[in-house]
Amino acid sequence: MSFSDPTLLGLREQRELLARGALSSVELVQAQLRRIDAATELNAFVHVAADAALAAAAAADAARAAGDARPLLGLPLAHKDVFVTRDMPATAGSKMLAGYMSPFDATIVRRLADAGAISVGKTNMDEFAMGSSNENSAWGPVANPWDRTTVPGGSSGGSAAAVAARLVPAATGSDTGGSIRQPAAMCGITGIKPTYGLCSRFGMIAFASSLDQAGVMARSAWDCALLLQDMAGHDAQDSTSVAQPVPRYTDALDALPAQRPLEGLRIGLPREWFADGLADEVAHAVRGALAELERLGATLLDIALPRTELAIPAYYIVAPAEASSNLSRYDGVRYGHRAAAYADLAEMYAATRAEGFGAEVKRRILIGTYVLSHGYYDAYYLQAQKIRRLIADDFAAAFAGCDLIAGPVSPTVAWARGAKADPLANYLADIYTLPGSLAGLPGLSTPAGLGRDSGLPVGLQLLAPHFGEARLLGAAHALQCATDWHRLVPPTL
Repeated sequence: MSFSDPTLLGLREQRELLARGALSSVELVQAQLRRIDAATELNAFVHVAADAALAAAAAADAARAAGDARPLLGLPLAHKDVFVTRDMPATAGSKMLAGYMSPFDATIVRRLADAGAISVGKTNMDEFAMGSSNENSAWGPVANPWDRTTVPGGSSGGSAAAVAARLVPAATGSDTGGSIRQPAAMCGITGIKPTYGLCSRFGMIAFASSLDQAGVMARSAWDCALLLQDMAGHDAQDSTSVAQPVPRYTDALDALPAQRPLEGLRIGLPREWFADGLADEVAHAVRGALAELERLGATLLDIALPRTELAIPAYYIVAPAEASSNLSRYDGVRYGHRAAAYADLAEMYAATRAEGFGAEVKRRILIGTYVLSHGYYDAYYLQAQKIRRLIADDFAAAFAGCDLIAGPVSPTVAWARGAKADPLANYLADIYTLPGSLAGLPGLSTPAGLGRDSGLPVGLQLLAPHFGEARLLGAAHALQCATDWHRLVPPTL
């Protein structure tokens, strides 16, 4: 194995080199930091902790020499800036939290560190995770490394761009309505949103509490499995965390048979996801990936998710309503930005929120406040919650006849920055990811090649029943063992 440039390797390969002593953690972190320094135009990072990362790498090398065999020891990664970190700022992409330093680490940050991982910094994101393009950050838009005039997808676009550009081999993300799966698809990497409640939300800056879920993005399904098995699990500090055993996903992937590894797997294809609105080049790439799954032993079935088109209006009532409640804490009194000039308390509130929040966040707060107001709560919010239940029922009916559901992640490949100035145009990009989020299902995006017209990455989405992460990762791993789409690199590298 060549490792003249270890940044071109995934977590699995980097771990093997560290275990053999062919590479030190200090050398690996130094290489990643050099690549980060050379790619500032991507704007993927909002904070780089070079000195702390190198010190942690030296400690990891010493621990390894003393016999420490933790699964992630000495491996570098980055955290989406939605997770609070004790030793780095946590801003959620917002001026409202500029310079904020948390007194504690988010649970998933702590768990990954306990497993030996080294954080090199915090990645850029749409403000408070509100967006589908990563153009809504107070710190500027992120560029897609495949074409720097296009968006990387949002809201975890900084994490996706960093992994795709090999700035880090893996990064955490959060997915409320598709914010791991969509940027993973548009940047040509693998990303998994676990079942709601599998990963702790403690220390994740809230957008919509019944939807937000921590997840991970990496080069391959195996790498995602390696991280997920150490960051998942019950957390008593999170009331929505589920006491569910977490299997060693990597063991299950390694145990897959070499020949027809997906024999007997039934994959449902929702007819509503392959109708009008899906770009031809995306449909062509997704169909090609589905044909590979069939060749690996899976059976493809036609299914229906009849309330797919209701996911967007339901989500954009439920999520803004919860955001309106969650973001009311940012008032300039306790922490975060405070306006410099005001006459009284009410004016301080108004000026602070006007200055601190960006346009998209203000838009969603206003929508949420409206649908929760007297006279509109029953007409909008309660109706949206009923539709949410019906969407979940559609999935339950579909999974009675299949093991996984597959389809596109996004209707199009990455679009040009500024091309969707109309907020509704951005919202429509989430049509295939929102239903699974509303139902709390685990979802994964795996590379499906490049669009034949644009040459930009296309992702295949896989959904499973609750706590079906092992099956999701297994299907994606089998596909990646049979194809090289996940090994494609941006032409700028």
